[in-house]
Amino acid sequence: MTYDITRRLKGGVALTAILAQLAATTGPAAAFCGFYVAKADAKLFNKSSKVVLARDGNTTALTMASDYEGEPKEFAVVIPVPTFIERKQIGVVEMKTIDHLDAFTAPRLVEYHDEDPCSPRVVASAMPMARGEVMRRGALDDTRHRGVTVEANYDVGEYDVSILSARESDGLVNWLSDNGYRIPAGAEAVLASYIRQNMRFFVAKVNLARMQLLGNGYLRPLQVRYETPKFMLPLRLGTVNANGPQDLIVYALAKNGRVEASNYRTVKLPSNVDIPLYIKGEFGKFYSAVFDAAVKRENMRAVFVEYAWDMGWCDPCAADPMTNKELVELGARWIGSDEDTAFRSRSAGGLNAYVTRLHVRYDAQSFPEDLVFMETRDRENFQGRYVLRHPWSGTGSCPAAEQYRASLPARNKQQADNLAALTGWSADDVARRMRETGQPAE
Repeated sequence: MTYDITRRLKGGVALTAILAQLAATTGPAAAFCGFYVAKADAKLFNKSSKVVLARDGNTTALTMASDYEGEPKEFAVVIPVPTFIERKQIGVVEMKTIDHLDAFTAPRLVEYHDEDPCSPRVVASAMPMARGEVMRRGALDDTRHRGVTVEANYDVGEYDVSILSARESDGLVNWLSDNGYRIPAGAEAVLASYIRQNMRFFVAKVNLARMQLLGNGYLRPLQVRYETPKFMLPLRLGTVNANGPQDLIVYALAKNGRVEASNYRTVKLPSNVDIPLYIKGEFGKFYSAVFDAAVKRENMRAVFVEYAWDMGWCDPCAADPMTNKELVELGARWIGSDEDTAFRSRSAGGLNAYVTRLHVRYDAQSFPEDLVFMETRDRENFQGRYVLRHPWSGTGSCPAAEQYRASLPARNKQQADNLAALTGWSADDVARRMRETGQPAE
């Protein structure tokens, strides 16, 4: 049977795992308005991974979507976890749910059309848009696997999952190698550091027979839930066999407010900037350049905020709102309802959900430590948002119209300067493109 893996599961597994067989305010005043016309989702970035972290007190739900493309029988993952994991703490989620969250939080392009300066229209204040098993334990006595204990084996959807503890890294490497997990050179030292922290290891492989029975044509994201006072994401295993820098996108769901890294700088990307109209046709290329330039400015040593917003509303919305059911599926169980209805933020009962989209480009040199996070009480709304302003093309001849037309060259020049500064593109090239598209910047 041939399995369709074209729907790639891009995500946190690629960062925290070894893949086998591979070498504003909360009220209306913060509203941005405008008309959403394009978004920059995770698919823009090669070697990108996606992970959802839902955090409630000391409870973490980690959902990992893999960017693996290949034969399912060759897929395997190793993830350090802080405690023993029971079967009820593991599940699979639908990829479409993570794709929905990605689209909802993606950096976006919006556009406005200038009003007739001779007949200005009074615009009312914008209002929020409400949216609405049994464990099998046993120790391995084989000398080759010394110090390794298989604490549990579970069947989880299309995956065979084992929970391991270890006392020595060489025994763990031998166990993984003997069980079909290809361990790249250098992994032993990283595994040893997790062993010193008394962490366990969540390992999973695809069970082809069960996958066929389930009728799934692609690998679903794995989710594991656990209790730990440390809010972190193991990153370093993903750098051991990486061929160059990788992109990680973290969607953090929390009760109280924005999530940020506590051991690396957290930086908001440039936002709310007017740019030339021709970018409408190449927004993906534009945003990739914006992110590349931001990474360069920070010497690839920062975590970037692309979106931070109360999940109860969006403005402008880059996708339909998430439903209660989807948010609960991703680990936001404090919402208390998994009805398949659009989520509405509530001020009472602990039902609020706030999402932070963090984007990091990393390698072993720039990010030598695992990511550690903290939840803040900052609920100011933020989104990576870039603005197109279409000029008024009327023929009115009032004094305001004359002043308006006289202001356009300077506005165009500012947009050109903004674009060059955001992307690092040549100012001459930007000016040329603007002339070619009927928006001269001089």
